[in-house]
Amino acid sequence: MNYNGKRFRPAQQSANSETSQDTVFLYQQQGNILTASYTGGNVVQGQLIGLVDPEGKIDMRYHQINDAGKLMTGTCSSTPELLPGGKLR
Repeated sequence: MNYNGKRFRPAQQSANSETSQDTVFLYQQQGNILTASYTGGNVVQGQLIGLVDPEGKIDMRYHQINDAGKLMTGTCSSTPELLPGGKLR
């Protein structure tokens, strides 16, 4: 699966997440290497880097600055779902 040029918003969030449906991610992909920049909601600026496996699952690391000026880092995994109309969720 190739995510290059795709824009995403979180479908759900964990209790400690700074992202929301107001956060927009712009993905870029070359081979199985994925990068993204994102902003919105409580996130002033964020970036992530990850690896995409053959099934399209993403293992990534992120760093971001929130609206309180706090630098945050962490890990995330994502399993996008292909919807019947061809959109990704």
